[in-house]
Amino acid sequence: MKKAWIITAMLALALTSCQESLEDKCAKEAAEFTRKKCPARIDENIVIDSMTFSRHSHTLAYWYHLEGVADTSAIFQKLNLKKTLTDELKNTTNMKSYKDAGYNFRYVYCSGKTKKVYFDTTIRPKDYL
Repeated sequence: MKKAWIITAMLALALTSCQESLEDKCAKEAAEFTRKKCPARIDENIVIDSMTFSRHSHTLAYWYHLEGVADTSAIFQKLNLKKTLTDELKNTTNMKSYKDAGYNFRYVYCSGKTKKVYFDTTIRPKDYL
């Protein structure tokens, strides 16, 4: 009986030690996405350069650069991009575990020519819940 208990305890310990935390999963997924898929063209004028994760602030960040006619800060004066991104985040299901955990989502759009940041916003749980 004691032997069975020890085996059960060791098996339980082994199974729990193999599980990665949500932070580890997020960091891994961001790094893999960047390594395997970036840079990737989103449309004719937008390219995603990378995805990063900050454990300290629980923030998943998307880094884009603009090209062609979109490579101007004037485009952001015409759009309510934070609202659009927030609405999109509210309606996406593939980020459910991160949203349920209260993670932040940051979006940074830069010039492809000058690297100047045109738009930088962070969407917090109070925005998408």
